[in-house]
Amino acid sequence: MTKHEPLNTEKTVSNYPIKTSEIKGLKNKGPVLIIPWRCTFACDSTCVHCTSAGKPAASDEIGTEDAKKIVDQVEDFGASFFGITGGQPFLRKDLFEVLDYAKEKGLCTSIITDGRLLDEDAFKKIVKNQTKISVSIDGAEKINDAIRGKGAYEAVVSLIKRVAQEKLLNVLVYTFANAGDATNVNEADMRHVLDLARQYGARWVVFHGLIPYSKDCLKADPTPAQYEWACNKLYDLTQEYNGTPSINVYIPFYARVAKQRGMPDFDKWFNGFFLGRCFFGKFMSIAENGDAIPCSYNDFYRVGNIKDKPIKQIWDDMQSSEFFNKVKDKANIKGKCGVCEYKELCGGCRSAALFYTGDIHGSDPRCAYIPAAHKKDKSSAR
Repeated sequence: MTKHEPLNTEKTVSNYPIKTSEIKGLKNKGPVLIIPWRCTFACDSTCVHCTSAGKPAASDEIGTEDAKKIVDQVEDFGASFFGITGGQPFLRKDLFEVLDYAKEKGLCTSIITDGRLLDEDAFKKIVKNQTKISVSIDGAEKINDAIRGKGAYEAVVSLIKRVAQEKLLNVLVYTFANAGDATNVNEADMRHVLDLARQYGARWVVFHGLIPYSKDCLKADPTPAQYEWACNKLYDLTQEYNGTPSINVYIPFYARVAKQRGMPDFDKWFNGFFLGRCFFGKFMSIAENGDAIPCSYNDFYRVGNIKDKPIKQIWDDMQSSEFFNKVKDKANIKGKCGVCEYKELCGGCRSAALFYTGDIHGSDPRCAYIPAAHKKDKSSAR
């Protein structure tokens, strides 16, 4: 099987999928398009799939001057976007002081949010800075509120309408999750969000697998059978919606499904568009205390702090690290994923493997596929 490597023509490696060719004036000189900063761990929402749900701010969150230092380092590193995540970003009191500074430095800015706590003053500042907005929405009102808390759907639809009017709506982000007996792994809710994206002009809908930040999140994770159904349904919907909006999938084994189903121009799609490849050690975001983390969904590993060394040096250290190079080498993957004939296309999610198996090199147990090698072993044992 051909080994596929990510191309650099379209830098979409982030939580904020924005293609460089669609934005004028980007410097576009660094290894990644965007460096996200989780500006606070605090969140007053109760989302079933998030570790920070209902949590206060971390005791060691950096102050305004160090936050501006991140901006300086992002600009020096060569990223074009400074992204904001949370927690609930709007709980950070100096958020717009930092975003104003990023704008002064010539960086584009973006925020991912569910729309709650976005007051009129914050909205005016978003418009002033032309901050791109990615919106978290997990289905129609009933399931979205079951996953994210009462009133979440009303807030998020209001946000979508407002930012769309200002032409600042980027993507809608849909995370598959089970909330007790309810689930958004169903066609009706997936179509609902796709139709909202089409109506209000979002470029993409990104469908996320639930990547656990910790073992606390695992109870909300769909089953392997649910993921297999969802991936196949997303393939069908991709063909049906035909780019209005485009559908991207943050699930590694969706690449296997797309290959099996005959995705047109597969190599071009895989190398230039698909977000679901595991980017552990190939991407970097900054935690609320200034630590760099090698994946936006993995707090277990920290690789340096912006107060001690610049992002550029942290990145270089990570790229030359024996540990990270070993994790990035798919030859070291163990178990079912390690013998799978689709390993080079997929290889599973290293963070999911870690939190399910305790081994960063383990198999991603969310995938229902049985590799040919395992089928052969079972056949031989009869």
